[in-house]
Amino acid sequence: MIDFHCHLDLYPDPRALLEECERDGIYLLSVTTTPSAWRGTAALAEGAKRIRTALGLHPELAHERHSELALFDHLLPEARYVGEIGLDRTPGTQDRWEAQTSAFRHILRSCEAAGGRIMSIHSRRAAGPVLDQLEAFPRAGVPILHWFSGTYSELDRAIRLGCWFSVGPAMLRAERGRMLATRMPRDRVLTESDGPFAQGDGRPLVPSDVNLAGRELGKIWRADEQETNATLLDNLRRLVID
Repeated sequence: MIDFHCHLDLYPDPRALLEECERDGIYLLSVTTTPSAWRGTAALAEGAKRIRTALGLHPELAHERHSELALFDHLLPEARYVGEIGLDRTPGTQDRWEAQTSAFRHILRSCEAAGGRIMSIHSRRAAGPVLDQLEAFPRAGVPILHWFSGTYSELDRAIRLGCWFSVGPAMLRAERGRMLATRMPRDRVLTESDGPFAQGDGRPLVPSDVNLAGRELGKIWRADEQETNATLLDNLRRLVID
């Protein structure tokens, strides 16, 4: 199983959850929301073979933590993965848009200068502006659009730009999410939980819930469980090795 977008440090007992992931053989990308959280979150996974920690600055916190961009740059040489980063244009964020965009551009510029990173990117109601910035910094790395919810034309543009996608049970419960997933290139898709923010059956999703996303992808791809899991694992290996 693969959970390529999970907020491990925000669960009530992250160490217990990490032990479950290790026991179940889950490949997990633990994303952070601020640069100051990165060292502590990375320490949780120290010695874990399948757990990696991404260095992030969540767009909803960019206006509060803009001063941490210097720390981001300081830590970036130690981090192969970057996330959660991006833009968010939900109602009430208008006064924060400039700070979000400034932070996102700074991060992409830093990733480009560092030789590129694998990036987990938030684009809620902001797919177009996110793609504009990715187009402006084409050497920033491999963009993986987490829980993509843009238009079909934005999805087509993202595909042309070489974006990957991580999809989870919460996204695939909705008909529109399934339709978007149908159009995504099968060789550029990974699963995610987005726990503990994403919910399922009235509770926060956990990494093992990615098997629910895998089942939905199998239906979309008309593939059995073995074939679906093999495709996802091959995608992860290509992403990490290439």
